[in-house]
Amino acid sequence: MLHTWLRKGGTLALAVLLFISAGCSTSGTQAGTGKSQNGGKESQPSPTPTVDDPLKDQIARMTLDQKIGQMVISGVDGLEMDEHARQLIDTYKVGGFILFKPNVKSAAQTVALLNSLKEENARTGSKIPLMLGVDEEGGRVSRMPDEYMNVPANRVIGSTKNLRFAAEIGDILAREVASLGFNTNFAPVLDINSNPKNPVIGDRSFGSTPELVGNLGVEMMKAIAAQKVIPVVKHFPGHGDTSVDSHIGLPVVEHDANRLRSFELVPFAKAFQSGADAVMVAHILLPKLDSTYPASLSPAVITDLLRKELNFGGVVFTDDLTMGAIVKSYGIGEAAVQAVKAGTDVALVCHEFDNTVRVVKALKQAAETGVLSERRIDESVYRILKLKYKYTLADHPVPEPDVGKINEQIGRVLDARLP
Repeated sequence: MLHTWLRKGGTLALAVLLFISAGCSTSGTQAGTGKSQNGGKESQPSPTPTVDDPLKDQIARMTLDQKIGQMVISGVDGLEMDEHARQLIDTYKVGGFILFKPNVKSAAQTVALLNSLKEENARTGSKIPLMLGVDEEGGRVSRMPDEYMNVPANRVIGSTKNLRFAAEIGDILAREVASLGFNTNFAPVLDINSNPKNPVIGDRSFGSTPELVGNLGVEMMKAIAAQKVIPVVKHFPGHGDTSVDSHIGLPVVEHDANRLRSFELVPFAKAFQSGADAVMVAHILLPKLDSTYPASLSPAVITDLLRKELNFGGVVFTDDLTMGAIVKSYGIGEAAVQAVKAGTDVALVCHEFDNTVRVVKALKQAAETGVLSERRIDESVYRILKLKYKYTLADHPVPEPDVGKINEQIGRVLDARLP
């Protein structure tokens, strides 16, 4: 992958990789209040570019349309490249795409779709490759074609308490998605399964204790990253103790900051200390932190708790903005702008072309009218580009995968680890 970056970006790509390898830490922990003092206005710690930082010059040469596009990941319709997908790349310059099961029929078809998206992005002359993501958690949340063997849910891994097993499954998940041309996996789940009435987490969680979830989740995260696939841990600050499905409505969690610090946040803090590069924020309302906005739109959660208190400097994604928890209360463009004001870097818009267009236009209008400052936009673009360079993303096509070889690896691991 590195040679493709060098062909496209030349000296810049090499300089950025050297800059990153020199040791720009994105996360850690420090004390903080966890309470918002900014009244919903944009404010957050930023990765301040220096004169020796090659990303600064690249961002300075980008147009506003290009910057805004990098801050949006879109879904696509159907099984192949269509006019809408082409417009999202050519006109709206989106930074990437996410696929779901309706977009996946077979390994050959999925590879062809992803290759066509990359080819179109390269044809435009863009020097910034697409982020191509998928939710591949294992268990019931899988987008893999039917040719691939099933991978067990996190609960099964958790029942073994085996750190090596978690790492092996993480390695498999990364190899699966990379074999099709994806470079980003919205996994692992770091939610603690603390509420038996939870309709959305359940066996997606490693277990019911912070230590178990944190230990296994971090091993899986590291294994995914080792294969140069971006792992996005989720769903900050914890979706485990909810009784409403955020795909349908807005869950309300009454815990205060002290409870979160001692329980829900523990796996995330461990992941951040272990070098997590990206996190997805949940659509849940935490009225004791912010009675107005759900976590995904909240300065108190994203800026004060995530960025300041937990000192997370990586890329922040919203959960899908087309989910019921958001669209029943906000216009999708309004929600995207508020998410960025709160500290988010990437708006995830998983369904319907028109929704993505609304988000892009709303963010651009907010930038043009001063609702979002140029500095605020540049902070997010900086983090996004840094992440893409670190994982050496590239718009080169991939061949059809050897599914049999991956299935053999899955079989060996499951035979060794499960009765």
